[in-house]
Amino acid sequence: MDNIILLDNGNAQIIEHDPWIFINGQEELLIHSGYDTLILPLALWKQQQPDEVLQGQQQSVQGIWLSPNDSEIELEPWLQVIPIIALQFPDFRDGRAYSQAFMLRTRLGWTGELRAVGDVLRDQLSHMRQCGFSSFAVRGDKSVTEAIKGLTGISVLYGRSAIEPRPLFHRRDRVEPE
Repeated sequence: MDNIILLDNGNAQIIEHDPWIFINGQEELLIHSGYDTLILPLALWKQQQPDEVLQGQQQSVQGIWLSPNDSEIELEPWLQVIPIIALQFPDFRDGRAYSQAFMLRTRLGWTGELRAVGDVLRDQLSHMRQCGFSSFAVRGDKSVTEAIKGLTGISVLYGRSAIEPRPLFHRRDRVEPE
């Protein structure tokens, strides 16, 4: 993949040579059959895994991507063996991946790399980060160096998020009246 921004301990960096190859379907899988670092749709990922991976006994070398119609709950049995999860934004107006990311981080406890793919734009990055995304595949026709500036878009977050579960009123120092 090109145009990748990766958050590492809160610091954003542009990845020059990302090893992951995003696969849409069976035809692309045949073209890239010699590669291990593939991100596959959930159904195709299940078909490609040995029994040890599906039973949670062995680490998978392939990642999974979910469309907005897929349920993140389906991944629960394999969260310990998946190296990367990508969530698709088919259109910048479709926000279902925000909810999927938040659920993966807060309810399912996913701690690995969570990548936003598809129609990913600068204006969304700060919100995506708050929902738990740790890497971003910025749309190919956009500048990744300009997009990285979008991570600083929100200076004060009032509500809770995946990266800060306490709302603002719990984070402020309280001064008692005299």
